[in-house]
Amino acid sequence: MGLTGKLIAAIEFKAGGDVFHELFRHTPHQLSNITPGNIQGCDLHEGEFGHVGTIINWRYTHDGKEKTAKQVVQAINDEHKLVQFKTFEGYLMELYKTFLITCHVETKNDIDLVTWTFEYEMLKNDVVEHPITLLSFIIDVTKDIETHHVGK
Repeated sequence: MGLTGKLIAAIEFKAGGDVFHELFRHTPHQLSNITPGNIQGCDLHEGEFGHVGTIINWRYTHDGKEKTAKQVVQAINDEHKLVQFKTFEGYLMELYKTFLITCHVETKNDIDLVTWTFEYEMLKNDVVEHPITLLSFIIDVTKDIETHHVGK
């Protein structure tokens, strides 16, 4: 068994938690228009956006390199504004045995917080680093979404 890890980031989101949740649940393909320097595409491979079991293929640029990730939507919870993606193909699977990404929105004292959680198991403990730059990347994506929607 490889080394397991969990990284969590919570970011204040001024464009509204419902906006964020609906984007990742129903219209993730719009992200390439919102943050084109980071995400170049989100293609529906199987199923229908907004449903558990849907398979999505992401094309993105991380650390200056073009990468892909194929993910299945593993969980959706509208009450907690949560969407969970299980990665099963692409660049991350070259480094990690498992890689689960969860995003959800919490509202505390009228402040929306977007929380990203990465849960992973490394393939090789001594070679693979924790995905801290990927967490930084997803924070940048979240800020781009906020900037895109705040003026509307």
